[in-house]
Amino acid sequence: MRTTSNPAFRNLPSGQGGGYATFDRQGGGMLGGGAAYADSRAARAGYGRAGAGERPLTVDDVVVKTAITGGVALVAGILTAWSGLFGLALPAIVVGFVVSLIVIFKQSTNPFLVLLYSASMGVALGALTGALEFSGTNFQGIGFQAIVGTAGVFVGMLIVYKTGAVRVTPKFTKWLLGASIGVVVLMLANLVVSFFTTGGLGLRDGSPLAYLFSIVCIGVAAFSLMLDFDMADRAVKEGAPARFSWYIAFGLMTTLVWLYVEILRLLSYLRQE
Repeated sequence: MRTTSNPAFRNLPSGQGGGYATFDRQGGGMLGGGAAYADSRAARAGYGRAGAGERPLTVDDVVVKTAITGGVALVAGILTAWSGLFGLALPAIVVGFVVSLIVIFKQSTNPFLVLLYSASMGVALGALTGALEFSGTNFQGIGFQAIVGTAGVFVGMLIVYKTGAVRVTPKFTKWLLGASIGVVVLMLANLVVSFFTTGGLGLRDGSPLAYLFSIVCIGVAAFSLMLDFDMADRAVKEGAPARFSWYIAFGLMTTLVWLYVEILRLLSYLRQE
């Protein structure tokens, strides 16, 4: 049984049959680092099958719940950026992080928790994006570009997965898990070193090395989507209960949040040139 780097999918129950939000230029960044860390942990688990009286999971369930969670995050982000309440970024990150831990460790399929996570991350990303856009003319429109870029990567990786251009094999999964762990270690090392030297290891300061690191992070996050698609596909084929569509939607959101942050960061580097 293959596993995925996404904690939501890997933890499915087993069974038989104040201030302005800015990028941390010296550290790893709470949003990106947190998502990368979450994507690299959790133990192997099965899906469980729908019991008597339960409806089995369908592709439509996954699509609808993912669209709802993504829509909530998008609306929350737009409203936060439009209102200028950028100081909500830190509280939203804390709420989202706590909720994500509850969902992951309790393996919760509670739609309220999943939507609360999406709304919290939407507020955090909206505040971050809004702060960037209002910090100078160089950054105007960066949020729209990041949204389009994230959506484009999502659709592109879905096409790659469905066409079989890149197959999700045990070797591929191990390689990607190792890459995710490596990214997390570098983020943490950069954050620690930044406490003692200006710029840390140079991974988040807009230097050529920072460009390369952001591209690597985007690549790892993008390929993580393939593992997410594969795990959702297997859950459908193995007859997991329909309620796990919320859990799967949560798992996809964690990857999309990380992907958006890294794309936004790379765009901020390019806009400074």
